[in-house]
Amino acid sequence: MIKIRMYLKKKWKTAVPAFLIAFSLLLNLAGWISRSFCNFYARHIFPVWVETYGRLTGLFPFSVGERMLYLAAVLTAVLALWSSAAFVRAAIRRCRRGPGGKKPPENKRLPVALGIYGTVYFWITGVVCLVMTLNCFLLYHVSPVYERYEIGGAGRERYGAAEIAALRDYVVEQANALAPLMSRDGEGDLVYEGDMIREAKEQMGRLSGRIDTLKGYYPDPKPLLASDFFSQQYIMGYYFPFSMEANYNDIMYVVNLPTTLCHELSHLKGFILEDEANFIGYLACVDSEDDFFRYSAYLSVLGYLDRDFYQAAGKDREVYQSHPAISELVLRDDIFLTGETWEEVEETALISTETVKEVSNTFTETALVLNGVEDGRVSYSRVVDLLLRYYDGILY
Repeated sequence: MIKIRMYLKKKWKTAVPAFLIAFSLLLNLAGWISRSFCNFYARHIFPVWVETYGRLTGLFPFSVGERMLYLAAVLTAVLALWSSAAFVRAAIRRCRRGPGGKKPPENKRLPVALGIYGTVYFWITGVVCLVMTLNCFLLYHVSPVYERYEIGGAGRERYGAAEIAALRDYVVEQANALAPLMSRDGEGDLVYEGDMIREAKEQMGRLSGRIDTLKGYYPDPKPLLASDFFSQQYIMGYYFPFSMEANYNDIMYVVNLPTTLCHELSHLKGFILEDEANFIGYLACVDSEDDFFRYSAYLSVLGYLDRDFYQAAGKDREVYQSHPAISELVLRDDIFLTGETWEEVEETALISTETVKEVSNTFTETALVLNGVEDGRVSYSRVVDLLLRYYDGILY
Protein backbone atom coordinates (compact mmCIF):
# COMPACT_ATOMS: atom_id res chain seq x y z
CA MET A 1 0.00 0.00 0.00
CA ILE A 2 2.85 2.36 0.92
CA LYS A 3 4.59 1.54 -2.34
CA ILE A 4 1.42 2.31 -4.32
CA ARG A 5 1.07 5.64 -2.52
CA MET A 6 4.70 6.52 -3.18
CA TYR A 7 4.33 5.56 -6.83
CA LEU A 8 1.17 7.67 -7.24
CA LYS A 9 2.82 10.58 -5.48
CA LYS A 10 5.71 10.37 -7.89
CA LYS A 11 3.67 9.64 -11.03
CA TRP A 12 0.47 11.65 -10.40
CA LYS A 13 1.29 14.03 -13.25
CA THR A 14 0.75 11.24 -15.75
CA ALA A 15 -1.43 8.92 -13.64
CA VAL A 16 -4.35 11.37 -13.45
CA PRO A 17 -4.75 11.95 -17.21
CA ALA A 18 -4.23 8.22 -17.79
CA PHE A 19 -7.07 7.56 -15.35
CA LEU A 20 -9.29 10.09 -17.15
CA ILE A 21 -8.69 8.33 -20.46
CA ALA A 22 -9.33 4.88 -18.94
CA PHE A 23 -12.51 6.13 -17.22
CA SER A 24 -13.70 7.62 -20.51
CA LEU A 25 -13.18 4.28 -22.24
CA LEU A 26 -15.21 2.52 -19.54
CA LEU A 27 -18.04 5.04 -19.87
CA ASN A 28 -18.08 4.58 -23.63
CA LEU A 29 -18.19 0.83 -23.18
CA ALA A 30 -21.13 1.19 -20.79
CA GLY A 31 -22.84 3.43 -23.35
CA TRP A 32 -22.52 0.81 -26.09
CA ILE A 33 -23.75 -1.96 -23.79
CA SER A 34 -26.64 -0.28 -21.96
CA ARG A 35 -29.16 2.05 -23.60
CA SER A 36 -30.96 2.49 -20.28
CA PHE A 37 -27.72 3.83 -18.77
CA CYS A 38 -27.48 6.42 -21.56
CA ASN A 39 -31.16 7.35 -21.19
CA PHE A 40 -30.69 7.94 -17.47
CA TYR A 41 -27.54 9.95 -18.10
CA ALA A 42 -29.16 12.12 -20.79
CA ARG A 43 -32.19 12.92 -18.65
CA HIS A 44 -30.70 13.36 -15.18
CA ILE A 45 -26.98 14.12 -15.44
CA PHE A 46 -26.24 15.76 -18.79
CA PRO A 47 -28.51 18.79 -18.07
CA VAL A 48 -26.22 19.70 -15.15
CA TRP A 49 -23.39 20.62 -17.52
CA VAL A 50 -25.28 23.29 -19.46
CA GLU A 51 -26.80 24.66 -16.24
CA THR A 52 -23.33 25.10 -14.73
CA TYR A 53 -20.43 25.07 -17.19
CA GLY A 54 -22.71 26.30 -19.99
CA ARG A 55 -23.66 29.32 -17.92
CA LEU A 56 -19.98 30.12 -17.39
CA THR A 57 -18.99 29.96 -21.06
CA GLY A 58 -22.21 31.77 -21.90
CA LEU A 59 -20.84 34.88 -20.17
CA PHE A 60 -18.34 35.37 -22.99
CA PRO A 61 -19.56 37.28 -26.07
CA PHE A 62 -17.44 35.09 -28.36
CA SER A 63 -17.32 31.35 -29.01
CA VAL A 64 -15.07 29.86 -26.33
CA GLY A 65 -15.22 26.45 -28.00
CA GLU A 66 -14.03 27.75 -31.35
CA ARG A 67 -11.04 29.42 -29.69
CA MET A 68 -10.30 26.17 -27.85
CA LEU A 69 -10.34 24.33 -31.16
CA TYR A 70 -7.80 26.70 -32.70
CA LEU A 71 -5.63 26.58 -29.56
CA ALA A 72 -5.64 22.78 -29.69
CA ALA A 73 -4.51 22.89 -33.32
CA VAL A 74 -1.65 25.24 -32.43
CA LEU A 75 -0.58 23.13 -29.43
CA THR A 76 -0.62 19.98 -31.55
CA ALA A 77 1.49 21.63 -34.25
CA VAL A 78 3.97 22.97 -31.70
CA LEU A 79 4.31 19.58 -30.01
CA ALA A 80 4.88 17.87 -33.35
CA LEU A 81 7.50 20.42 -34.45
CA TRP A 82 9.21 20.47 -31.06
CA SER A 83 9.39 16.67 -30.92
CA SER A 84 10.80 16.56 -34.43
CA ALA A 85 13.40 19.18 -33.54
CA ALA A 86 14.44 17.25 -30.44
CA PHE A 87 14.74 14.04 -32.45
CA VAL A 88 16.85 15.73 -35.13
CA ARG A 89 19.04 17.41 -32.52
CA ALA A 90 19.63 14.11 -30.74
CA ALA A 91 20.51 12.41 -34.03
CA ILE A 92 23.00 15.16 -34.93
CA ARG A 93 24.58 14.99 -31.47
CA ARG A 94 25.22 11.27 -31.85
CA CYS A 95 27.08 11.93 -35.06
CA ARG A 96 29.20 14.77 -33.74
CA ARG A 97 32.37 14.36 -31.75
CA GLY A 98 34.25 16.94 -29.75
CA PRO A 99 38.08 17.24 -29.30
CA GLY A 100 39.66 13.83 -28.80
CA GLY A 101 36.58 12.09 -30.14
CA LYS A 102 34.51 12.96 -27.08
CA LYS A 103 30.81 13.68 -27.36
CA PRO A 104 29.83 17.31 -26.73
CA PRO A 105 28.18 18.00 -23.35
CA GLU A 106 24.45 17.28 -23.36
CA ASN A 107 22.06 20.20 -23.08
CA LYS A 108 19.29 18.95 -20.81
CA ARG A 109 17.05 22.00 -21.11
CA LEU A 110 15.33 20.92 -24.32
CA PRO A 111 14.40 17.38 -23.14
CA VAL A 112 13.11 18.78 -19.82
CA ALA A 113 11.04 21.47 -21.54
CA LEU A 114 9.72 18.92 -24.03
CA GLY A 115 8.77 16.60 -21.17
CA ILE A 116 6.83 19.37 -19.41
CA TYR A 117 5.07 20.28 -22.63
CA GLY A 118 4.23 16.62 -23.30
CA THR A 119 2.80 16.24 -19.79
CA VAL A 120 0.60 19.31 -20.24
CA TYR A 121 -0.62 17.95 -23.57
CA PHE A 122 -1.32 14.56 -21.96
CA TRP A 123 -3.48 16.30 -19.35
CA ILE A 124 -5.36 18.16 -22.07
CA THR A 125 -5.93 14.88 -23.91
CA GLY A 126 -7.31 13.22 -20.76
CA VAL A 127 -9.70 16.10 -20.06
CA VAL A 128 -10.88 16.26 -23.68
CA CYS A 129 -11.55 12.50 -23.74
CA LEU A 130 -13.72 12.76 -20.64
CA VAL A 131 -15.56 15.90 -21.75
CA MET A 132 -16.28 14.52 -25.22
CA THR A 133 -17.55 11.29 -23.68
CA LEU A 134 -19.85 13.08 -21.23
CA ASN A 135 -21.07 15.80 -23.58
CA CYS A 136 -21.22 13.92 -26.87
CA PHE A 137 -20.38 10.22 -27.23
CA LEU A 138 -22.80 8.83 -24.63
CA LEU A 139 -25.68 10.76 -26.21
CA TYR A 140 -25.36 8.78 -29.44
CA HIS A 141 -26.70 5.69 -27.67
CA VAL A 142 -29.93 7.02 -26.12
CA SER A 143 -33.30 5.69 -27.28
CA PRO A 144 -34.79 7.36 -30.38
CA VAL A 145 -36.82 10.50 -29.74
CA TYR A 146 -40.05 8.79 -30.87
CA GLU A 147 -39.60 6.13 -28.17
CA ARG A 148 -38.96 8.67 -25.41
CA TYR A 149 -41.82 10.98 -26.42
CA GLU A 150 -45.15 10.67 -28.17
CA ILE A 151 -44.44 11.85 -31.68
CA GLY A 152 -47.50 12.06 -33.93
CA GLY A 153 -49.72 9.05 -34.51
CA ALA A 154 -49.27 5.42 -33.67
CA GLY A 155 -46.18 5.19 -35.84
CA ARG A 156 -46.37 2.65 -38.63
CA GLU A 157 -43.73 0.11 -39.45
CA ARG A 158 -43.36 1.62 -42.89
CA TYR A 159 -44.57 4.66 -44.81
CA GLY A 160 -45.11 4.48 -48.55
CA ALA A 161 -45.14 6.80 -51.54
CA ALA A 162 -48.63 8.11 -50.74
CA GLU A 163 -47.63 9.37 -47.29
CA ILE A 164 -44.37 10.86 -48.55
CA ALA A 165 -46.25 12.63 -51.35
CA ALA A 166 -48.84 14.03 -48.94
CA LEU A 167 -46.17 15.37 -46.59
CA ARG A 168 -44.05 16.78 -49.39
CA ASP A 169 -47.05 18.51 -51.01
CA TYR A 170 -48.09 19.99 -47.67
CA VAL A 171 -44.64 21.49 -47.04
CA VAL A 172 -44.42 22.81 -50.62
CA GLU A 173 -47.83 24.49 -50.35
CA GLN A 174 -46.99 26.06 -46.99
CA ALA A 175 -43.65 27.38 -48.26
CA ASN A 176 -45.23 28.68 -51.47
CA ALA A 177 -47.87 30.56 -49.46
CA LEU A 178 -45.36 32.14 -47.08
CA ALA A 179 -42.73 33.18 -49.62
CA PRO A 180 -44.58 36.29 -50.93
CA LEU A 181 -45.22 37.46 -47.35
CA MET A 182 -41.53 37.75 -46.46
CA SER A 183 -39.75 41.11 -46.13
CA ARG A 184 -37.10 41.63 -48.81
CA ASP A 185 -34.50 44.21 -49.75
CA GLY A 186 -34.21 46.03 -53.06
CA GLU A 187 -32.52 43.02 -54.68
CA GLY A 188 -35.20 40.61 -53.52
CA ASP A 189 -33.13 38.98 -50.77
CA LEU A 190 -34.83 38.10 -47.51
CA VAL A 191 -34.36 40.36 -44.48
CA TYR A 192 -35.36 39.81 -40.87
CA GLU A 193 -36.16 42.58 -38.43
CA GLY A 194 -36.27 41.43 -34.85
CA ASP A 195 -34.34 39.55 -32.18
CA MET A 196 -33.90 36.17 -33.80
CA ILE A 197 -31.89 34.63 -30.97
CA ARG A 198 -34.47 35.56 -28.35
CA GLU A 199 -37.28 34.18 -30.53
CA ALA A 200 -35.36 30.92 -31.05
CA LYS A 201 -34.84 30.46 -27.31
CA GLU A 202 -38.49 31.25 -26.63
CA GLN A 203 -39.63 28.71 -29.22
CA MET A 204 -37.42 26.05 -27.67
CA GLY A 205 -38.99 26.86 -24.31
CA ARG A 206 -42.47 26.49 -25.75
CA LEU A 207 -41.60 23.14 -27.31
CA SER A 208 -40.48 21.91 -23.89
CA GLY A 209 -44.18 21.57 -23.08
CA ARG A 210 -44.16 18.51 -25.35
CA ILE A 211 -40.53 17.43 -24.94
CA ASP A 212 -39.71 18.06 -21.31
CA THR A 213 -35.94 17.63 -21.59
CA LEU A 214 -35.89 20.88 -23.56
CA LYS A 215 -36.66 22.79 -20.37
CA GLY A 216 -34.06 24.86 -18.57
CA TYR A 217 -31.35 27.37 -19.35
CA TYR A 218 -30.29 28.27 -22.88
CA PRO A 219 -27.15 30.31 -23.54
CA ASP A 220 -27.20 32.66 -26.50
CA PRO A 221 -25.96 30.97 -29.67
CA LYS A 222 -22.75 32.62 -30.90
CA PRO A 223 -21.48 33.39 -34.40
CA LEU A 224 -18.50 31.42 -35.67
CA LEU A 225 -15.38 33.53 -36.12
CA ALA A 226 -14.32 31.48 -39.15
CA SER A 227 -17.73 31.35 -40.82
CA ASP A 228 -16.04 31.54 -44.23
CA PHE A 229 -14.10 28.34 -43.54
CA PHE A 230 -17.16 26.59 -42.12
CA SER A 231 -19.10 27.66 -45.22
CA GLN A 232 -16.58 25.76 -47.34
CA GLN A 233 -17.66 22.70 -45.35
CA TYR A 234 -21.34 23.58 -45.89
CA ILE A 235 -21.77 23.82 -42.12
CA MET A 236 -24.63 25.99 -40.85
CA GLY A 237 -23.97 25.55 -37.17
CA TYR A 238 -21.73 23.80 -34.70
CA TYR A 239 -22.11 22.39 -31.20
CA PHE A 240 -18.89 22.46 -29.16
CA PRO A 241 -19.13 19.71 -26.49
CA PHE A 242 -16.05 21.00 -24.64
CA SER A 243 -17.58 24.44 -24.10
CA MET A 244 -21.32 23.62 -24.10
CA GLU A 245 -22.02 26.27 -26.74
CA ALA A 246 -24.32 26.51 -29.73
CA ASN A 247 -22.66 28.29 -32.66
CA TYR A 248 -23.94 29.43 -36.03
CA ASN A 249 -22.56 30.46 -39.40
CA ASP A 250 -23.27 34.19 -39.60
CA ILE A 251 -22.69 34.61 -43.34
CA MET A 252 -25.17 32.01 -44.60
CA TYR A 253 -28.47 33.10 -46.11
CA VAL A 254 -30.64 34.51 -43.35
CA VAL A 255 -33.58 32.11 -43.83
CA ASN A 256 -31.38 29.26 -42.56
CA LEU A 257 -30.78 30.93 -39.21
CA PRO A 258 -33.99 30.20 -37.23
CA THR A 259 -33.91 26.43 -37.69
CA THR A 260 -30.12 26.36 -37.29
CA LEU A 261 -30.31 28.19 -33.97
CA CYS A 262 -32.95 25.79 -32.66
CA HIS A 263 -31.07 22.80 -34.11
CA GLU A 264 -27.87 23.72 -32.27
CA LEU A 265 -29.71 24.54 -29.05
CA SER A 266 -31.29 21.07 -29.14
CA HIS A 267 -27.78 19.57 -28.95
CA LEU A 268 -27.38 21.36 -25.61
CA LYS A 269 -30.38 19.40 -24.37
CA GLY A 270 -28.95 16.02 -25.28
CA PHE A 271 -30.27 15.50 -28.81
CA ILE A 272 -26.97 14.74 -30.50
CA LEU A 273 -28.23 12.90 -33.61
CA GLU A 274 -28.49 15.23 -36.57
CA ASP A 275 -31.84 13.92 -37.79
CA GLU A 276 -33.37 14.46 -34.35
CA ALA A 277 -31.84 17.94 -34.07
CA ASN A 278 -33.23 18.72 -37.54
CA PHE A 279 -36.63 17.50 -36.39
CA ILE A 280 -36.61 19.55 -33.18
CA GLY A 281 -35.42 22.62 -35.09
CA TYR A 282 -38.37 22.15 -37.44
CA LEU A 283 -40.91 21.66 -34.64
CA ALA A 284 -39.66 24.69 -32.70
CA CYS A 285 -39.93 26.98 -35.73
CA VAL A 286 -43.06 25.64 -37.40
CA ASP A 287 -45.16 26.42 -34.31
CA SER A 288 -43.93 30.00 -34.11
CA GLU A 289 -46.26 32.94 -34.64
CA ASP A 290 -43.41 34.51 -36.60
CA ASP A 291 -43.93 33.80 -40.33
CA PHE A 292 -40.19 33.99 -40.97
CA PHE A 293 -39.53 31.18 -38.49
CA ARG A 294 -42.26 29.06 -40.05
CA TYR A 295 -40.85 29.69 -43.51
CA SER A 296 -37.41 28.67 -42.28
CA ALA A 297 -38.90 25.44 -40.91
CA TYR A 298 -40.47 24.42 -44.20
CA LEU A 299 -37.36 25.26 -46.22
CA SER A 300 -35.15 23.30 -43.81
CA VAL A 301 -36.86 20.01 -44.73
CA LEU A 302 -38.02 20.74 -48.27
CA GLY A 303 -34.90 19.36 -49.94
CA TYR A 304 -35.03 16.07 -48.01
CA LEU A 305 -38.76 15.61 -48.72
CA ASP A 306 -38.57 16.54 -52.39
CA ARG A 307 -35.70 14.13 -53.00
CA ASP A 308 -37.41 11.26 -51.15
CA PHE A 309 -40.67 11.90 -52.97
CA TYR A 310 -38.92 11.82 -56.36
CA GLN A 311 -37.29 8.51 -55.37
CA ALA A 312 -40.63 7.11 -54.15
CA ALA A 313 -42.21 8.10 -57.48
CA GLY A 314 -39.66 5.94 -59.25
CA LYS A 315 -37.91 9.03 -60.63
CA ASP A 316 -40.89 9.42 -62.96
CA ARG A 317 -40.93 13.07 -64.08
CA GLU A 318 -44.57 12.88 -65.17
CA VAL A 319 -45.69 11.70 -61.72
CA TYR A 320 -43.46 14.26 -60.05
CA GLN A 321 -44.85 17.13 -62.14
CA SER A 322 -48.43 16.13 -61.38
CA HIS A 323 -47.89 17.35 -57.79
CA PRO A 324 -47.66 20.96 -56.58
CA ALA A 325 -44.58 22.66 -57.99
CA ILE A 326 -42.11 24.52 -55.80
CA SER A 327 -42.50 28.20 -56.62
CA GLU A 328 -39.70 30.19 -58.21
CA LEU A 329 -39.57 32.42 -55.13
CA VAL A 330 -39.11 29.43 -52.82
CA LEU A 331 -36.42 27.99 -55.08
CA ARG A 332 -34.67 31.36 -54.97
CA ASP A 333 -34.72 31.38 -51.17
CA ASP A 334 -33.77 27.74 -50.67
CA ILE A 335 -30.01 28.33 -50.75
CA PHE A 336 -27.06 28.05 -48.38
CA LEU A 337 -25.18 31.21 -49.36
CA THR A 338 -26.00 33.96 -51.79
CA GLY A 339 -23.93 34.08 -54.98
CA GLU A 340 -22.19 37.24 -53.80
CA THR A 341 -21.24 35.68 -50.48
CA TRP A 342 -19.89 32.58 -52.24
CA GLU A 343 -17.65 34.77 -54.37
CA GLU A 344 -16.25 36.47 -51.24
CA VAL A 345 -15.60 33.10 -49.61
CA GLU A 346 -13.76 31.76 -52.66
CA GLU A 347 -11.68 34.92 -53.03
CA THR A 348 -10.32 34.73 -49.47
CA ALA A 349 -10.05 30.92 -49.21
CA LEU A 350 -6.59 29.54 -48.44
CA ILE A 351 -7.65 26.03 -49.48
CA SER A 352 -10.09 25.13 -52.25
CA THR A 353 -13.68 24.52 -51.19
CA GLU A 354 -13.63 21.14 -52.92
CA THR A 355 -10.69 19.97 -50.78
CA VAL A 356 -12.09 21.38 -47.54
CA LYS A 357 -15.49 19.82 -48.17
CA GLU A 358 -13.99 16.42 -49.01
CA VAL A 359 -11.89 16.35 -45.82
CA SER A 360 -14.81 17.58 -43.72
CA ASN A 361 -17.19 14.97 -45.15
CA THR A 362 -14.69 12.19 -44.52
CA PHE A 363 -14.13 13.31 -40.93
CA THR A 364 -17.88 13.63 -40.23
CA GLU A 365 -18.64 10.28 -41.85
CA THR A 366 -15.94 8.55 -39.78
CA ALA A 367 -17.01 10.21 -36.52
CA LEU A 368 -20.66 9.24 -37.02
CA VAL A 369 -19.89 5.63 -37.92
CA LEU A 370 -17.53 5.25 -34.94
CA ASN A 371 -20.36 6.45 -32.68
CA GLY A 372 -22.78 3.85 -33.99
CA VAL A 373 -24.51 5.85 -36.74
CA GLU A 374 -24.05 3.21 -39.43
CA ASP A 375 -25.35 5.26 -42.36
CA GLY A 376 -23.09 8.22 -41.53
CA ARG A 377 -24.00 11.53 -43.14
CA VAL A 378 -27.03 9.96 -44.84
CA SER A 379 -28.60 9.88 -41.37
CA TYR A 380 -29.32 13.62 -41.66
CA SER A 381 -32.15 12.81 -44.07
CA ARG A 382 -33.81 10.51 -41.53
CA VAL A 383 -35.66 13.63 -40.42
CA VAL A 384 -38.16 12.60 -43.12
CA ASP A 385 -39.00 9.45 -41.13
CA LEU A 386 -39.59 11.53 -38.02
CA LEU A 387 -41.80 13.97 -39.94
CA LEU A 388 -43.82 11.12 -41.45
CA ARG A 389 -44.44 9.79 -37.96
CA TYR A 390 -45.25 13.26 -36.61
CA TYR A 391 -47.88 14.00 -39.27
CA ASP A 392 -49.42 10.52 -39.05
CA GLY A 393 -53.09 11.09 -38.24
CA ILE A 394 -52.91 14.73 -39.38
CA LEU A 395 -52.16 14.55 -43.10
CA TYR A 396 -52.91 10.86 -43.75
